[in-house]
Amino acid sequence: MGRYIAARIALMVPVLLILVTVMFVILRIMPGDPVLAVLGGRNVSPEVIEEYRRRLGLDRPLTVQYVEYLGQIVRGDFGVSMRSGRPVLQELMERFPATLELAVAGMGVAFVLGLAGGMLAATRADRAADHAMRLANVGLFAMPIFWFGLMLQMVFSVELRWLPVGGRLDPVSQALFEPITGFYVLDALLQRDWATLGLALRHLVLPAITLGVVLSGLVGRLSRTRLLEVLRADYIRTARAKGVDERRVLWGHALRNAMIPIITVVGMQFALLVAGAVLTETVFTWPGVGRYLLTSIEYRDFPAIQGTVVFIALFISLVNLLVDLTYPIIDPRVRF
Repeated sequence: MGRYIAARIALMVPVLLILVTVMFVILRIMPGDPVLAVLGGRNVSPEVIEEYRRRLGLDRPLTVQYVEYLGQIVRGDFGVSMRSGRPVLQELMERFPATLELAVAGMGVAFVLGLAGGMLAATRADRAADHAMRLANVGLFAMPIFWFGLMLQMVFSVELRWLPVGGRLDPVSQALFEPITGFYVLDALLQRDWATLGLALRHLVLPAITLGVVLSGLVGRLSRTRLLEVLRADYIRTARAKGVDERRVLWGHALRNAMIPIITVVGMQFALLVAGAVLTETVFTWPGVGRYLLTSIEYRDFPAIQGTVVFIALFISLVNLLVDLTYPIIDPRVRF
């Protein structure tokens, strides 16, 4: 186990190095002046612009900037934001709980809906329910996530006024609430603040459904395919021939053996939810990492963009490692 973990961590190094290098080059060859973007287009003298360049290190050769940035990453220093003047890692850690809370809720919706739909389709293969679920899965996965979020806002926030349009709390509650971990649902539970808990859940519903419903199409398709393969296996026929209850066959034998590829995809998609929540966080004004990255791109904030991408890459690599470590728990036949 230890050798496997060490090997996986070692493989992360060249991947991150390639990612950082590509990102560094792309940011430097993009049109536009990051200093002018940070200054907001104000009419300033060339001396002030040069002073900003010197302060930010943009006046040095690209090779020097690249080597220095690699050294910063090795030390765990993601740099200082050009826009706010604060450490990028500190700003990311303030926003990461919001993104992770949204990703967990969205993945929960996707897993429940996708697995239920896949099981329904697999147990009724080539019937009307199976065809309907296959069509629904394709349609859900192909649906633009930003459009779906806007439609949910229009129906449940604007027309019915059941749920808030966006944000994590209303302005008054946001000002009065003092979070502990940054996960508002968990913090409200720890503080037994039931009013804030209700508000946090109400604000979480629409963005979580937006992420989860779209992703449930992929989970449903994979669950159906894998369950059909397992249900046609010889040991399933043997269990049925022995008179084993159908529910036990499905839940105790088929589903457990079908879970490895499902868990793999769910784990990877969960990691990608953190990276790909930009549109959802923008639509619902959710103060997470995705919205932070979008704002940083608008201002050409090199340290913030680079730090966010490296942070997300590290998180994806860690989640993939954790997914691999769950294989022996799900299926004892898998050994490292």
